[in-house]
Amino acid sequence: MTPLRHHIRATLFLGLPLIGSQVAQILITLTDTIMIGWYGVPELAAVALGGSFFHTVLIVGMGFALAVTPLVAAAAAQEDKVQVRRVTRMGLWIALLFSALAMPLFLFAQPILLALGQEELVSENTQSYLAIAGWAIWPSLMFLVLRSHLSALEHTRVVLLATLAAVALNAGLNYLLIFGNFGLPEMGLRGAATAAIISNMLIFVILALYATRKIGLAEYTLFARFWRPDWEAFAQVFRLGWPIALTLLAESALFMASMLMMGWVDELTLAAHGIALQITALTFMVHVGLSTAATVRAGRAWGLQDFVSLRLAAIAALILSGIMVAVTMVVFLTLPAPLVSVFVGPDDPLRDQIIAIGVGLLMVSAVFQLADAAQVMALGLLRGVQDTRVPMIIATISYWLIGIPCSYVFGFTLGWGGQGIWAGLVIGLVVAGVFMMIRFWSRAARLSDAQPENSAA
Repeated sequence: MTPLRHHIRATLFLGLPLIGSQVAQILITLTDTIMIGWYGVPELAAVALGGSFFHTVLIVGMGFALAVTPLVAAAAAQEDKVQVRRVTRMGLWIALLFSALAMPLFLFAQPILLALGQEELVSENTQSYLAIAGWAIWPSLMFLVLRSHLSALEHTRVVLLATLAAVALNAGLNYLLIFGNFGLPEMGLRGAATAAIISNMLIFVILALYATRKIGLAEYTLFARFWRPDWEAFAQVFRLGWPIALTLLAESALFMASMLMMGWVDELTLAAHGIALQITALTFMVHVGLSTAATVRAGRAWGLQDFVSLRLAAIAALILSGIMVAVTMVVFLTLPAPLVSVFVGPDDPLRDQIIAIGVGLLMVSAVFQLADAAQVMALGLLRGVQDTRVPMIIATISYWLIGIPCSYVFGFTLGWGGQGIWAGLVIGLVVAGVFMMIRFWSRAARLSDAQPENSAA
């Protein structure tokens, strides 16, 4: 087997469960969107806005969880079990501290949304959702840290199984609590929020039990004397994590800003945007899973200072991501209406209007698949070599100095509406993808030239 084929196979072996878990995780939100869409369009707009708000906050904390992956991968490559335990444990500390700081944003979301120009009824409904769903922030971040720990140690199957179990539980709870089936009270938005908390708790509990009891993993004793601080490891995770957090925030807030601009257009456009964003997020999770696998593979090569393997691992991950881009573009361009129609009740009087808007947005989304995949894959590879600050700067400039102004100009100044807002997103993502790829490959070339004696593993 050639070295490249070896790396493609290894990336697939590691990445498929991660892809599955990422897709399964987004299916939780997808289930909420579909079932709430059947419940009512005002509620659908509120869940779309509330979900975007929640994930904008979550994504910042996720940056510190993702920092655990390359640190654990590098330590595991050097067989340093103590360092693996230290960085994972302090990652869990940061997750808890961040969750405590984030809660007021969920409990007092309504005035924030009103200040950002959202309609009063949408803001009120979104507040009802977030006041409950916001409590899912701490189990979500805790399980993300454990997912990073297990992924870096190449125990990814349990992550997939735990997330699939949560998908099934969430769907069942939504059926019971949103609509009030089997004699339970009809809770609507509050039912979807309650289901989200319980489902995320399930994933955290499963991963915690696995990480502490599985043979070969129990020896890390992650929760033994958990209350004892390790400020050196805390600082290490924080230093690597805060640029990742701000990078993710720049991208997530880009989409949150687009959600707010959609709300300035009208409620129907906001609802259709939420649908199109869910569909796009589902396919994007494949690239996120591959990006995580690329981080692990690059992190291990980095820990061993094997720069030839680093380059081959990157090529393998990009080939797999490129195949998914091609498939996604074909599906979005040929089947947009059937995809959007799944999210709207068959008897909804606004069904045709929402589908028409959503189809236009998906057509634009097909265009930026390549750019979106390129930037997330480059980010994963750069994290693997523990390069996070320059990507943060690239992301901030690309998304906020280029993408958002373009979205506003196209959407409102030129009057292109929702499609114009998404066209601005395309431009921001293209700029980010190009410059992040240049950053990784130029750095990989310098490292490889510095130590030409290393050979592929």
